[in-house]
Amino acid sequence: MLKKKIFSVLVIVIMLILTALSLYYIKKNAHIETNLDKYMPQKHPAFVYSNKAEEEFNIKDAILFVVSNEKGIYNKKTLNNVKKLSKELKKIKGITKITSLYTADNIVADDGSLTVKRFYKRAPSSENKLNKIKKAVESNEMIYGRIVSKDENSTLVIAEIKDNAFTDTFYEKMMNIAKKYNGHDKVMVAGRPIIEGTMGKLGPKDMKKMVPIVFLVIIVILFFIMRSFRNTFFTILVVGFSTIWTFGLMSAMNIPIYAVSIMIPVMLIAIGVADGIHIYSHMTIYKREHPNRSIVDLIKNMYKELWRPVVMTSVTTAIGFISLLTSEVYPIKYFGMFTAFGVMSAMVLSLVLIPAGVLLFNFPKPKKKDIHKDKNKGKLSKFLHELAGKVIKHKIGIVITTVIILIISGYGITKVWIDSSFLKNFEENSEIVQIDHFVNKHFGGTSTLNVILDGKNKDTFKNPKVLRLVNKLQKEATRNKMIGNSFALTDYINRMNMVMHANNPKYNTIPDSKNAVAQYLLLYEMSGDPDNLWKTVDYDYKKMNLVFQLKNDSSKTIKKNIAIIKKYKDNFKKLGITIRYAGSGYKALVFTELILEGQIKSLVISLLIILILISLIFKNIVIGIIGSVPIIITAAINFGIMGLLNIPLSSTTALLSSISVGIGIDYAIHFIERYKIYSKGSNNKLETASQTMDHSGRAIIFNAFVVISGFLVLTVSVFPPNRELGALVSLNMFTSFIGTITIMLLLLFKSNIYFKDSKADNSASTTS
Repeated sequence: MLKKKIFSVLVIVIMLILTALSLYYIKKNAHIETNLDKYMPQKHPAFVYSNKAEEEFNIKDAILFVVSNEKGIYNKKTLNNVKKLSKELKKIKGITKITSLYTADNIVADDGSLTVKRFYKRAPSSENKLNKIKKAVESNEMIYGRIVSKDENSTLVIAEIKDNAFTDTFYEKMMNIAKKYNGHDKVMVAGRPIIEGTMGKLGPKDMKKMVPIVFLVIIVILFFIMRSFRNTFFTILVVGFSTIWTFGLMSAMNIPIYAVSIMIPVMLIAIGVADGIHIYSHMTIYKREHPNRSIVDLIKNMYKELWRPVVMTSVTTAIGFISLLTSEVYPIKYFGMFTAFGVMSAMVLSLVLIPAGVLLFNFPKPKKKDIHKDKNKGKLSKFLHELAGKVIKHKIGIVITTVIILIISGYGITKVWIDSSFLKNFEENSEIVQIDHFVNKHFGGTSTLNVILDGKNKDTFKNPKVLRLVNKLQKEATRNKMIGNSFALTDYINRMNMVMHANNPKYNTIPDSKNAVAQYLLLYEMSGDPDNLWKTVDYDYKKMNLVFQLKNDSSKTIKKNIAIIKKYKDNFKKLGITIRYAGSGYKALVFTELILEGQIKSLVISLLIILILISLIFKNIVIGIIGSVPIIITAAINFGIMGLLNIPLSSTTALLSSISVGIGIDYAIHFIERYKIYSKGSNNKLETASQTMDHSGRAIIFNAFVVISGFLVLTVSVFPPNRELGALVSLNMFTSFIGTITIMLLLLFKSNIYFKDSKADNSASTTS
């Protein structure tokens, strides 16, 4: 016994060393990834092309500073603030270009020749000069409604930033600059980089809030279930160590923490206690039935009876998560990989650390009133025995209810949709969402879709016929309420043609002559900033970048825009022009398609592998099918509820099926294994069902209660998708639990697999 205790101490010391090493790597390398481009597979053809186009046309993410004044922006102080803000931002390292009312080009005609001027160099104080600026803006469609709102109470200062320039420090700097200019004017900040920065700021805070709550909830529930401080302590130690090891491995491999990675601790804490619950539950029953047996006998029996189901359930749970590797979306892929590692770590710790703890600190003695062989004397045991009988007695009602639920779920599944909106990560009434709504209401929009028109010949986009078709597309698309503005080379040409005809609106169109177009472009290159042109067209005028500003970053909005563009596909094709897409908006759309594709793959693969594994483990294909039924039902109900409640599939909720499969299959394996054990030497199917319900059913109830409570903690997250995930996973666990002790029990009872003798007693004498 002394040697065993020394061995136990050595085990615990090794665990502590590994935990300390993990903490070292976490402190050294752990970092949160907020760049949404890093969430996407850069080798995917769509992203490769988009990145190439972004480089060709210098397409950059932009931070939008909104300078707003209720009395109007045309006053000296506001215009001076716009100027000072523009100049200050331009000096900041990482910012490549500033577009504002102060820096923007105003294309005008001067003495019959085209020239490009600024709207103002110094903020004027006289009413006459302020009105002059106002009229100049109102007559310029390239500025009015784009940089200056049509109610003339707000204006934008757009700061384009270099790739990888955005950091936590950069984010804080931008926010501080905005605060600095608040006073006479209200200054707000929007744009995709700000969304990323806010996620990076809130994510760690959310984790720091949720993890302690999860630990506290799990500790309280475990103590209530186990009625033992020692048992609770070692169960929590298992999940604590496995969580630290997981993040330690991530940090050692220099894998960043993504938004969904924040949920890994919650997952592992909620999942990791399962093995401990089953082990301690079995030990409690064994001690209750054999109070005089030694601790060594107790541990030997535990290994004999439980190593197989504990290993099987951990492996199948890990497979549920590993199936997420089929996704091309990095956060989902890494979430699956490292959660699987955490699950397997929890399994090893449960089978090693818990027995070591029992050897060192003994096992709580059962109370005298609990020491009996007749299980029906215990209240919970009696309830579980009766429950098994009632399930079998009311089998028709249970089957009919299940069918009705599945029919309703099937209808809900048809309503499931996908959304890549990153703004949906925040509360509707949060500041960042409200500012985004403000910008979308008063300007073109905060999200963009870049349409790359690729011609076969040089000077394709000097051809009036081509340019008119582009114009036609722009006008039709912007009639859609969710598409704010469009911008292309055509806007420059329309403007130049009009100002060269005495600002007559009739000439706000593409000229008939290709030579006229070429001449206008040459004049602009000479008098304006050619870099502005090269953001809309390449040097050979063979490719064009047509930009649409969208009122939100929803996949539905982007798809509607693309549907309009596709109607022009044949017309462009006749002119030798192909249509491709680029930019953050399009990449977000591809992102959603990859989420759906990965979701279907992971669900099918995990179910198939688990079906095969269970069939191999129990050496029976029918058992494999029976074990998979509760999970299939759970998955159907899960997607049905999402459809009925209008909850979209996102990078967060896409984890649902694999989580449900991975965790839910645990119940089935433990139940089948115990049913098989109790069927040996028995000729009474009902008694076998009752004993199984008392043993595994008891542990499954405790397990489901703990897991559901753990995931419900996600409902206090600051991120709505996390709250949805927590509620849905909790519901799934309840569904899996109910499905296991009802439908699966009925299938086992009906199958006769472990009762080859057809004369097996099916009577309800033991429970009636």
